[in-house]
Amino acid sequence: MRHAPTILHLDMDAFYASVEQASKPSLRGKAVVVGGLGPRGVVATASYEARAFGVHSAMPMAQARRLAPNAAYLVPRFGVYRAISEQVMALLGELSPLVEPLSLDEAFVDLEAGGAAWDEESARLAGIRLRADIRAVTGLTGSVGLAASKMLAKIASEQAKPDGLVLIEPGTERALLGPLPVRTLPGVGPATGDHLRRAGITTVEELAEAGEDELVRLLGKAHGHGLYAMALAHDDRPVVAEREAKSVSVEDTYDVDIHDRPRIGMEVQRLADRCVGRLRGAGLSGRTIVLKVRRYDFSTLTRSETLRGPTDDPAVVREAAARLLDSVDTTGGVRLLGVGVSGLADYTQEDLFAQAAHPSGEAEAPEEVVADAVPERAEPVERHWRAGQDVQHAEYGPGWVQGSGVGRVTVRFETPQSPPGRVRTFLVGDPALESAEPLPLVSEAGL
Repeated sequence: MRHAPTILHLDMDAFYASVEQASKPSLRGKAVVVGGLGPRGVVATASYEARAFGVHSAMPMAQARRLAPNAAYLVPRFGVYRAISEQVMALLGELSPLVEPLSLDEAFVDLEAGGAAWDEESARLAGIRLRADIRAVTGLTGSVGLAASKMLAKIASEQAKPDGLVLIEPGTERALLGPLPVRTLPGVGPATGDHLRRAGITTVEELAEAGEDELVRLLGKAHGHGLYAMALAHDDRPVVAEREAKSVSVEDTYDVDIHDRPRIGMEVQRLADRCVGRLRGAGLSGRTIVLKVRRYDFSTLTRSETLRGPTDDPAVVREAAARLLDSVDTTGGVRLLGVGVSGLADYTQEDLFAQAAHPSGEAEAPEEVVADAVPERAEPVERHWRAGQDVQHAEYGPGWVQGSGVGRVTVRFETPQSPPGRVRTFLVGDPALESAEPLPLVSEAGL
């Protein structure tokens, strides 16, 4: 185990909500909740102002609305979040070749491997520079933890929140860990935590005092041995450079259970097209098509079919997903559908006869497939606007949807660099109002 605190853990502060506050001046300093807005939606991220009311990630959205009725509730804009995440990860890559992303807003970095730090002082300076660079490039804040191991670096970043930096000095690890709850340690989930609590073990210090033999008896050899080592602040897990994606998938949860079989089939086809869009966007193809169905009683079924070679052809994926759906009983209705592709490769099987036989006996050209899919995605006559969506008005310029209903849509006109803007209301079909691309959080002049 290394002794210098050269493992860095970065956690962007309330990432999705912070992005929304940065892009919408009127929401800065106010409670913001991002997530699914339907009856079955859940909170993806809550701003710190919303957390003061008890709102947190994974909470049902209906409960969040009861706790913070005056918060701004917005749909996620994952394209924006991914673009900003790429900027942040690029900054981390300048520090070291060993960057281990855990999600869009979180990563470990081995500073020593990149020569960015070798002792306490240099590690602290690297963390300070990183936080400044992130703010300059994205306009956002991130919390940094520095320690001699991944476990301790993550604990340090939690203590640094929000918008701070904490370095755990060598020799202080045991004293820091002792009073913390056992759930702080990696690998201690709800079930293990309850098991330990029933044995009278609630803190890391009590975990260490129990001894390795007792933990092995309670949890098994591998788990018990690993937790005992971590309780003593021993964590030799290396920072592993970004792993290749194992699968690409999309899924939708429906506000009302779908019972109509043709509608279910159309939803699966739509999800298959979206999945292929992501697959192609990543320059990948895959051999195994996966269908996920969560039924009315919350039972979840997964079906898969492995092709003879990798594909990124939407027709092939749609056909495979349809065949998988044929084997699933949806009589009682479904509440969630998903389509995924695994067995990924960076090439495509050129002989489509190896994938599926089309009725005509000939392989469809991708151009024809895309053209056939366009009508499904055609904009409905009555447009639907989602809270948080970026828009552009021919007269008033850029803004975002604050809300919509009863045939009207309310838009606040402001940009990331403007003061809080005015609110105006339009008919949902107003031809002067259209969807728009998100504006950058930081102007080029500010870089």
